[in-house]
Amino acid sequence: MIKPQSLREHLTAALPELSRDPDRLLVFIKDGTLAATFAKPLSFEYRYTLSLIVTDFAGHPDAVMVPLLAWLVRHQPELLANPERRAGIAFDAELLANDKVDLEIKLPLTESVGVHPRASGGYDVEHYPEPELETPFPAGRWDVFLKGDWIGGWDSPAG
Repeated sequence: MIKPQSLREHLTAALPELSRDPDRLLVFIKDGTLAATFAKPLSFEYRYTLSLIVTDFAGHPDAVMVPLLAWLVRHQPELLANPERRAGIAFDAELLANDKVDLEIKLPLTESVGVHPRASGGYDVEHYPEPELETPFPAGRWDVFLKGDWIGGWDSPAG
């Protein structure tokens, strides 16, 4: 599976707190299933809930949610575009006594994988990219501010 590491890298780059201490971002894959049919022999789709936990987070939740949504536009766009799936982004927060929170975000993700026979024998495995939708986010630097204070940022690739 590719998406968990991709999202980890994106959030770690976007959030100053996680850039300094990336071990505070915990990533778990829960309730995974493998969907396969004989339509394309051995091809399948991973379906799972990705659980992200940011521990001892002192920033505003917007600092996590905005880069998360930007990642979803590129890597799981139907969570935003499909009205039936929009409610699929769940979260829980534990308010800690020291003005910090443990924030858990649960995302229903999929990854399509093709398994194709090789002419010389064996099989090639290919992880398919998400269908490209027109993104409202131009390439370049994205900085996020809350009430005039910088709360995070990332570099958005072209395309």
